[in-house]
Amino acid sequence: MNQKDKILANRIYLILAALFIASLVTSNLIFQKFFYWYPFDVEVYGVKLFEVSVGLLPYPITFLITDILSEIYGKKKANEVVIAGIFASFFSLIIIYVSQNAPATPWSPTSDETFTSVFGATPLAVLASMLAYLFAQFIDIRIYHFWKQLTKGKHLWLRNNFSTFSSQFIDTLTVLLLLCSFQIIEWDNFLGLLISGVIFKIIVAALDTPLLYLFVYAFRKRFNLEVNEEILD
Repeated sequence: MNQKDKILANRIYLILAALFIASLVTSNLIFQKFFYWYPFDVEVYGVKLFEVSVGLLPYPITFLITDILSEIYGKKKANEVVIAGIFASFFSLIIIYVSQNAPATPWSPTSDETFTSVFGATPLAVLASMLAYLFAQFIDIRIYHFWKQLTKGKHLWLRNNFSTFSSQFIDTLTVLLLLCSFQIIEWDNFLGLLISGVIFKIIVAALDTPLLYLFVYAFRKRFNLEVNEEILD
């Protein structure tokens, strides 16, 4: 690879890393709002199917990006972005904590009570999400590369979906266990939210497979990569 291509590859890597971190931090900040997606009017253990947190909307993007990085840049580069996401989450946690303890002025458009109602549980949520995210992302990358080596770079859809399905289940389970333990969510909603969250993430993971194929095809064509070949430093 010539110097010009290396510079372009590094720039794309930086953009993907930025999108990954932005999606991760945003999902932690907006998680307290829940919405109901309406394809089916079905209840699962007292919770409507697809009654999920808006935090799930940007979160699947992180798994798509780590799969792209794993496929094109390799396991090491994918793990580096995961670690960067952990530091970004910790940093956002500190900022939220400091902001929450800074008293609002009488004329502040957002009062202390409003700020606390929106972000009050966020530090615990970020902590819970980080623990789940740490397990899920590293498992996602490990499973992805296991299937990549086993299939010798073929069957991209297989490693994309197997790795994402497994890691998303672990992520959802861990987050809900921690949020219920912190009494942010009632235990009565645990099983329904777990099933709804996992099914929602599986659907999203299946839908992002064509996007992964598109990105991988574009990368291989632009950088003249063979199947199972990665961009090396």
